[in-house]
Formats: sequence, C-alpha cells, structure tokens
Amino acid sequence: MAAPVLRRRLKLPPAAVLGASALAVPALTVAAPRSHARDVGLVGLNMWGYLAAYEMPNDDPEALAARVRLDYPIAIDRLLGLGVPPTVRLQSDFSDPAHINRFERMLVWCHWVWFAVPHASVAYVMWRAPERAPAAAGRMYTVFDLGAVFYWAIPTAPPWYAARHGRLQDARMRAVRRMMIEYGEQFWGDRWPDLYDVLGGNPLAAMPSLHFATSLMGAHLLSEVGPVAGAVGWSYALLLGLALVYLGEHYAADLLAGALLTEAVRTQSPRALPGVRALTQRLEALQRRAATR
Repeated sequence: MAAPVLRRRLKLPPAAVLGASALAVPALTVAAPRSHARDVGLVGLNMWGYLAAYEMPNDDPEALAARVRLDYPIAIDRLLGLGVPPTVRLQSDFSDPAHINRFERMLVWCHWVWFAVPHASVAYVMWRAPERAPAAAGRMYTVFDLGAVFYWAIPTAPPWYAARHGRLQDARMRAVRRMMIEYGEQFWGDRWPDLYDVLGGNPLAAMPSLHFATSLMGAHLLSEVGPVAGAVGWSYALLLGLALVYLGEHYAADLLAGALLTEAVRTQSPRALPGVRALTQRLEALQRRAATR
C-alpha cells in the first residue's frame, strides 16, 4: 500500500510499484477470512494499484508528452463523423462559446458522478444478488486493470489536448473547448484547483475510454440483477457517452475502444473462471493454514 505513495520520494521503478501493489490483493486474501469487509478491502486495494498504474506515466510529464499520440484518433473520428470529428460537430452546432448552458452543465455533472458509478454498480449487485458479486467485481475491475495497460503502451491525447496543439478546429476556426474545466471553475470557485489535482492524475490517458467502458460493464451487471436497474445503467452509459464526446473529453474512437474492451472481458470471462477458481482455492487454503497458527 505504501509503494504508490512513496514512489517519487524513494525513486522506485514502475515495475516495483506495480508488483508491490499487485501483491496487496492476494496478501489480504491470506491475511483475513472471507467477509463482506474483506471483499470491500480487496476492491479498494485493487483500485489503489490501478490509480498508481494510471498516474505513473505522468510522473514525468515531459517524457509522456513526447510519447503521446495525437493524430490517429482524429483520423478515425473524421471517418466516423463523415469528414468532421463528432466533438467538433457537436460543439460547433450546439454550444455557445460565451457560456455553458443547462444541458451542458447536466453533461458535466454526468461526467463527474462517473467516479462513483462503477463501484456503486458492483455494490448494488452485492446487495441485491450477492451470489453474483464475485464475478461482477472481477469483470468490472478487470476492465480497469486492462485499460491501464493501454495507457502505458499507447498514451493518447483527448480532444481538448489536441485542440491546444492546433489539431481540432471548426469551420469558424474555433478550437474545441474543455467545458468541464470552464464549468468547474464557475461552480467550485477557489476549491476547483484542489479538486482537479485529485481527479486529473494523467491527462493523456484517453484510449480506451474507461469512463465509457466501466459504465457499459455496470449496465451489463445491473441488467443481470433486474430490468429496472438495467434500464438505469444503460441510460446512464449512453448519456455519459454523449457527454464525453460533446465536452471534448474523449473521441468517439475512444468510446468504441472502451466498448470493445468491455465486451471482450464480458465474453471471455467464462474461459478465465476455472483458473480464477483454482487460484482462489489456493489462497483460501493458505488463509486457513495461517488462521490455525
């Protein structure tokens, strides 16, 4: 748990930080008997490791900026938008540079509440269908962990970053805006810089969109519990997808990649189940042995 916090002070290499963080999950499995508290702890430790993996590429911002990919998602979005990237088309046709309208404020809040949505979806499954909870958590947090791999392998800029570097403009030569920042400064005032420091650990981690990927996985998980919960999950995922593109946070290509990641995890998870069960049984056996000493 300490490795991500101390990585800069001790100049730990990324492999050491990620390896130590990954060991925290099986360590807790051995150290404590199965309970709801342990299950929550395992999720928390996995997300702690994910956050380290997400943020570490930006420990050296200049090196990250030198590696970032700017152009390939724009090329894909031009194809998807029939010549005009969807973000450019939406902001050109519906936004007023002079202010943030009510619909846009609603989209910003839809984006902000995402930070709770994936975990709330898993918690709802634990409450309503506890027998499904382990598999649900496994699928959700596998999406997070695999997404972090892409952030290391192909750091990709979001639309707002590309616009700052002169890549995205409409026919009137207006650059794509980052409305979340504009509204955040208006709504939160002096508290906004501190909030953004907490939430914006790596600005060049756009491909795939884990906002969209985990929301889709949440919609699938909620649909397995009941139709009403599923309808809520799918409505939110679709609205979030629109928000991410409209607000300049992600390309449509990022969303497609996120959807492919979610579907790959969902459809392939049954194949991984025997191996996961075998590993869990070994860890539980170690836990029982430790409890008798």
